[in-house]
Amino acid sequence: MINELAHFALILAFVVAIAQTVMPLIGAHKGWRGWMAMAQPAATSQFILVGFAFVALTWGFVTSDFSLRVVTENSHSLKPMLYKISGVWGNHEGSMLLWLLILTLFGGCAAWFDGGLPETLRARVLAVQSSVSVAFYAFILFTSNPFDRLAVPPFDGQDLNPLLQDPGLAFHPPFLYLGYVGLSMAFSFAVAALIEGRVDAAWGRWVRPWTLAAWMFLTIGIALGSWWAYYELGWGGFWFWDPVENASFMPWLIAAALLHSAIVVEKREALKSWTILLAILAFGFSLLGTFIVRSGLLTSVHAFANDPQRGMFILAILAFFVGGSLTLYAARARVLAANGVFGTVSRESALVLNNILLAVSCFVVFIGTIWPLVAEMVWGRTLSVGPPFFNAAFTPFMVLLALVLPIGSLLAWKRGTLTRAKKPLWGWALLAISMGALAYALQSGRSALGPVGVALGVWVVGGALLDLWLRGGRENLAGRLRRIRRLPRADWGKSIAHIGVGVTTFGVAAILAWQIEDIRVVNIGDSYDVGRYTFAIDEVVRAEGPNYVTTMATIDVTKGGRDIGTLYPEKRFYPVAQMPTTEAAIRNGILRDIYVVIGEPQANGGYAMRVYIQPFANWIWGGCMLMALGALVSLTDRRLRVGAGASKPKPVKAVPAE
Repeated sequence: MINELAHFALILAFVVAIAQTVMPLIGAHKGWRGWMAMAQPAATSQFILVGFAFVALTWGFVTSDFSLRVVTENSHSLKPMLYKISGVWGNHEGSMLLWLLILTLFGGCAAWFDGGLPETLRARVLAVQSSVSVAFYAFILFTSNPFDRLAVPPFDGQDLNPLLQDPGLAFHPPFLYLGYVGLSMAFSFAVAALIEGRVDAAWGRWVRPWTLAAWMFLTIGIALGSWWAYYELGWGGFWFWDPVENASFMPWLIAAALLHSAIVVEKREALKSWTILLAILAFGFSLLGTFIVRSGLLTSVHAFANDPQRGMFILAILAFFVGGSLTLYAARARVLAANGVFGTVSRESALVLNNILLAVSCFVVFIGTIWPLVAEMVWGRTLSVGPPFFNAAFTPFMVLLALVLPIGSLLAWKRGTLTRAKKPLWGWALLAISMGALAYALQSGRSALGPVGVALGVWVVGGALLDLWLRGGRENLAGRLRRIRRLPRADWGKSIAHIGVGVTTFGVAAILAWQIEDIRVVNIGDSYDVGRYTFAIDEVVRAEGPNYVTTMATIDVTKGGRDIGTLYPEKRFYPVAQMPTTEAAIRNGILRDIYVVIGEPQANGGYAMRVYIQPFANWIWGGCMLMALGALVSLTDRRLRVGAGASKPKPVKAVPAE
């Protein structure tokens, strides 16, 4: 009964969403306050109805209700509870319901925390947001019903993909979806502003917290996915430039550009047209990622569906919203004229350069991701665009971005001087170069990637710290520290996020330049050296887990005779899914990770063993968490939480509805 009620709740929410899309737009156009006001309770109703449906589906997974097709195909009675719950979004239908839940959550937040938005703009934002919901209600109800019943329920389920039965993958999709769907709010603000014909400093401040929240969640989601790939897949890497990895990375890059561009709109009322375009493209890339995952274009652990018809439905959604908004963007070009002017050397120009580098790097990733798919569909040719292309084409733009980041932060608004901005940075520049030279001297003739990463990391971190220090004024030390402590949280957040960029830059360069890899066949009782570490394989045993059997090795690790620890790499096999997985054993450390993987047994009785010494691996994800923390600190800034208080909404004359 509960499943039928949940299905009916989705249908009812669909009807409410249609009303919320149409009535507030008419009300805003006619000046009918009653019609505009209905958007807020409608947004709340949508969230409650979809929330009920999501809870009902979760209950089906928790109680192993195999009368539901989606539970049968993605769960099993022996599965641990965490993975029963994560199984709700570990499939196509459930993940789309989660997408819709988050979509209505953001719409509800826009209704509950409007921050003093003008009445007409709020109505239009909620209507545009609801129009996106309408499209996904239709997609779920007509192609992906999560409450589809089986006529004859089986005794047990088919289990969830074993690769998804991991804590990292349990939390990765919700955070990623919060980022993906969060960008719909920036899109809604952009389209509402185009409809209203108003893009000003107040709009720039209103759109910033939504974009910041989406970017923060995307950062966490991407970091969790990278961390999972690192320890779960057993290949020792953190990023493979997989099409679905790229699909999440592209909106992250555009959202980063949008964040910086919105600052220029707020501070100087410039870059209006560009900022609106970025808001449209950011959500467009989110929809593109959804299309890639669910269209059947690729076979991957990331892919939720292999149904071209569903893919065409999502492609139609993408074409409608992106194409329609770009058409409106072209029609409203005259209202996007910039009011503020600024010099060639200014903070505005630095932010423009920042935007160019981020946008071009996103375009590079887009071409490398889409071109093989286009070549196969159009010409029937199979092309491979892998890490060598992306590393060569993408890296230069990130190096340039890291170089200009500290300088741009110190330039004055409107008109600055390069000499004045560079002067306090000379000390950090010398330190960065010195650290890079030291790294080059110590690495014994390897590539320049590691030293360059060290220098760039020190440069970016130093620039962020110097920016904070200079904001303390010219008082004595105690007075300066007191003033720094009282700086707005948005300033603190920016510096923390920039420090995170520097830390991640260093971590990526270090692991790529200085990683040690060793692959060999080892017999039980053997020991061997990798770098400065000695590995001894004591035993290999077979054991049973909750829903798998495992082959587990016991490996003692020493360094110069000193015991480092014991590692237990596993090779698991899931009988229900008939699928093996690799469980790497990792000895984490601040300066390095020791990473061990056991392979298949060999004909001579030994086992294939893979060992990696990964220097500064955890700095990659530590830097990502600093970026997310910086975004969170900025979001707590009162100026962002209350919206643009300086912009007073224009009163709307009440007109009776006829």
